[in-house]
Amino acid sequence: MSATPRTGALADFIACFDADALPGAVRVRTLELVFDGTGCLLAAADPAFATGALIAAFVRDQGGTPEASVVGHGLRTGSVHAALANATMGYACDFEPHHPAAILHPVAVMIPTALALGERVGAGGAQFLAAVALGCEVEYRVSIALGPAEQYALGFHPSAVCGCFGATAAAAWLLDLDAEAVTRALGLAACQASGLMAWESDPSENARPFQMGMAARNGITAALLAAQGFGGPVAVFDHGHTVFEAFSRAPRPELLTEGLGQRWDGIGELAIKPYPCVSFLHPALDVLFALVKEHGLRPGQIEAIVLRFPRSGVHCVDDNPLKSHCAQYVLATALVRGRLEVADLFTDRRASDPQIRALSRLVRVEADDGELEARFPERYATELEVRTTSGKVLRRRNDVARGYPETPMSPAEIEAKFEALVRGVASATRVAALKSALAALPQADALDDYAELLRAPVEGAKQ
Repeated sequence: MSATPRTGALADFIACFDADALPGAVRVRTLELVFDGTGCLLAAADPAFATGALIAAFVRDQGGTPEASVVGHGLRTGSVHAALANATMGYACDFEPHHPAAILHPVAVMIPTALALGERVGAGGAQFLAAVALGCEVEYRVSIALGPAEQYALGFHPSAVCGCFGATAAAAWLLDLDAEAVTRALGLAACQASGLMAWESDPSENARPFQMGMAARNGITAALLAAQGFGGPVAVFDHGHTVFEAFSRAPRPELLTEGLGQRWDGIGELAIKPYPCVSFLHPALDVLFALVKEHGLRPGQIEAIVLRFPRSGVHCVDDNPLKSHCAQYVLATALVRGRLEVADLFTDRRASDPQIRALSRLVRVEADDGELEARFPERYATELEVRTTSGKVLRRRNDVARGYPETPMSPAEIEAKFEALVRGVASATRVAALKSALAALPQADALDDYAELLRAPVEGAKQ
């Protein structure tokens, strides 16, 4: 028996991965997720949103070989810096696909990683999509093996910690590393894997998406160093100071490789977001909008809103300084405006709208230690109670938000979301061209058309 069975099995899987062997359903779903994630990524380059402008300015100042595109800023730079900037933008809008059970934002990391390395090595569209699928699967497996709730309990951000391994896998495969080199790359990824939930105290919303940038940057760095022969730990999932000991107190290491290559839950279980905010609040938003429609509720009729949520996730949504993660702000804004938009994450409506300000004070979050908690994190089971000034008490539970594989958004809804996002920063001609380039990716010999349409400056962005 190998002295490093888990590390070796994962490295072999990555090195020997055959894009042609991907199940058809996985290919179709990956393209759909890339379509959705691309819209979110380009929207984040809007100069009105500080995160994209600041990170693009940073990488521009660093310089570098012009080999990879920085989305929306007319800039090419080194692949490591491009991945840092694009993955930061990939999660900026908090609107891209997510994995509920593993509590991950893998598409925000993998599109930038695969784009940066794909441009560098001259990959075709099918290779690009396969790298995204591979990276998402590896990231998912690391998170499930560690336990997402375990990572949260220790203050780690699963998307950042596990995203580093997913990015390493995608980059290593695009660089055509053999199993021995992939093993070193995974070891170097383990040395860099990081990300703290401390971003919850940053109301600027800059540090939150920066963690996805870190994951992409560190993963590509690990793979590039390994490609140059740089040494690294060779048993990070097996013995010594393992990843499992570092990021969890109750890991399930067997899940890292169980069914590897046979199940693709890292892609198949991803959900597409109908709302630009933390996914923990999506079940509540579904209920709120349904109650408004059924009962004709208006903001002035609300006496109180009580959100009951699993205790393990309450810290993330109860009066969080980040607008994207604040239940009080999100529910009040959605009720008053009748919708939730990306701009609501970057402009605090409470400052200018007294109705939103007053209503947010009527929202209370309660931690549940019973049935809701028992289902977390596999489900973000939520109970919402709305009390009206006329004495009505409307109560409803929702375990599966819209956009999950069980309750999918329709193709028309996904396309409408994409167009609404991209039209905010690009002309109708560019929107149509980008849609065509995305549809053509599976047969594209190169990423040039897709990359060029992403790289071109958005309205108001510096060239």
